[in-house]
Amino acid sequence: MPTVNIDKLALFEALGKNYTTEEFFELCFHFGIELEEDTSEKDMAEKEGAKDAEDLSERPLLKIDIPANRYDLLCQEGLARALRVFEGKAKPPVYKVVKPANGKLQQIRVLESTQQIRPYIVGAVLRNITFTPENYASFIDLQDKLHNNICRKRTLASMGTHDLDAIQGPFTYEALPHKDIKFVPLNKDVEVDGDELMELYSEDKHLGKFLHIIRDSPVYPVVFDSNHVVCSLPPIINSDHSKITLNTKNVLIEITATDEHKASTALNTLVTMFSEYCAEPFTVEPVEIVYPDNTTKVFPELEPRKASAKIDYINACTGLELSGEEICHLLNKMSLDAKVSAQDSNEIVVNVPPTRWDILHACDIMEDVAISYGYDNLPKNMPNVNTFASALPVNKLSDHVRRELATAGFTEVAPLILCSHDENFKFLNRADDSKTAIQLANPKTAEYQVVRTSLLPGILKTLNSNKKLALPIKVFEVSDVGYKDETRDRRARNERHLCATYTSKTSGFEIIHGLLDRIMTMLSTPRITVNDKDQLGYWIEEAIDSTFFPGRSAFIFLRYICPETGVRKCTRVGSFGILHPTVLENFELSNPTTAIEMNLEPFI
Repeated sequence: MPTVNIDKLALFEALGKNYTTEEFFELCFHFGIELEEDTSEKDMAEKEGAKDAEDLSERPLLKIDIPANRYDLLCQEGLARALRVFEGKAKPPVYKVVKPANGKLQQIRVLESTQQIRPYIVGAVLRNITFTPENYASFIDLQDKLHNNICRKRTLASMGTHDLDAIQGPFTYEALPHKDIKFVPLNKDVEVDGDELMELYSEDKHLGKFLHIIRDSPVYPVVFDSNHVVCSLPPIINSDHSKITLNTKNVLIEITATDEHKASTALNTLVTMFSEYCAEPFTVEPVEIVYPDNTTKVFPELEPRKASAKIDYINACTGLELSGEEICHLLNKMSLDAKVSAQDSNEIVVNVPPTRWDILHACDIMEDVAISYGYDNLPKNMPNVNTFASALPVNKLSDHVRRELATAGFTEVAPLILCSHDENFKFLNRADDSKTAIQLANPKTAEYQVVRTSLLPGILKTLNSNKKLALPIKVFEVSDVGYKDETRDRRARNERHLCATYTSKTSGFEIIHGLLDRIMTMLSTPRITVNDKDQLGYWIEEAIDSTFFPGRSAFIFLRYICPETGVRKCTRVGSFGILHPTVLENFELSNPTTAIEMNLEPFI
């Protein structure tokens, strides 16, 4: 949930009332947001132990938690506007797309070369806008919030804002080799090419974290004006030539993206929030986008969307008995233009404004009715049916196994479910077949690259962090691992595993073997031989597994009746043995360790 810092005095001035902290907390609660803290820049810095806190402003700030899908509430302008409508002090604005007086739209032509890196671009113009230090700061801050939220740290979309009077349309959006792009970056005075730009910002705390998005591409995206002056190199930085200032009157906004819908959503949010400062409030000038196949699109798209919900559905979910007119009034408080359908008296038709991308389904409309009515005011009714809670069979079995292992003197650990690729494969002397492990597309660090397919790496990392403990060290984990599974809708599945290790000056193979026998006894699974075709139970066979020391490991096999099909099955459920010295060396362990890992799901 994003947290925004709003100037308290400016917000209360916009709302037309000076609230106490308690009153504003209640207002936020009723609106579906949360006031986290009434503070100031200085107070926040002092709590964080900053050394320069004395130099910061004591002007009061409100830290407010905003729902992640309410992009329109990420700035003071949108929050004040929504709260004024909620309190009945104003009506929702009507946003208009207005062509320039000469009828000629600004145009951005997209070249074919962009298709290999960031294929989409959208744009708009804010004409005759008036900036003040306060709304200019809010304008920049909203872009940062959108970059971190819907734009997923600029990977899906990135914004560029330009002083339109400093550049000349029509514009082109293309992708060029690094050395062919030369310009002066924002707030710099030295011209650089693409490679020099990467070097310049490699240590920058703000922009350095975005360089990886395009660094390895043979071409970089770039926006030029008609004079071939660079406007921006997305998603990194704009040109100093077209930077906006407090004196800027006409702003060109361009958003490049790998996802056109995200770009359009971000554009609509930005222009609807700050078009109120234009000479003609809430008007936006469109921009024409011409794609390589000569198809054209015009942005922004500010026409309201149609959505609907049944009256009886809303009343059933909220426990209310509201009429259509009452529901429409409640939705109007949430900035939604609603009316009863002329064709169906049981249906509410809603004109969803371009600021409310969170309205996707009838349940979202119902939720806004409940918020507007007040969650505290909803009737409290006992359910019409009695139900009895019970644990899922896999969790119930897991708890029994945990209790048995704890009784045997083992200590439970809880490592993370993500690990590095090397820890999951190379460190265990295992090969990656590319068909098993679920890999993260964009891992934040090398430590979290894959979803573990074994519990063993996490336990061995835990042992590494606790080498100073007295021997023997006996630990276990009962938890899930993840696998790719193309037969499932989500193309992945979880599997509940047990893993336990014994670390001492001697291997303790007999300890782990005895633990296996005790677990099987607890699970009422007798030991049989492979030739006992008519009996159900488990047996072990010598294993050839590079994770374990040669000749000191075994596979665990199980013959059981599948609960889903009722058919007998024979499968390998696990393995145990003395860990290979190279595995111990990879995890920086010096004492012999014996481990067991097995799948618990066939025992359910």
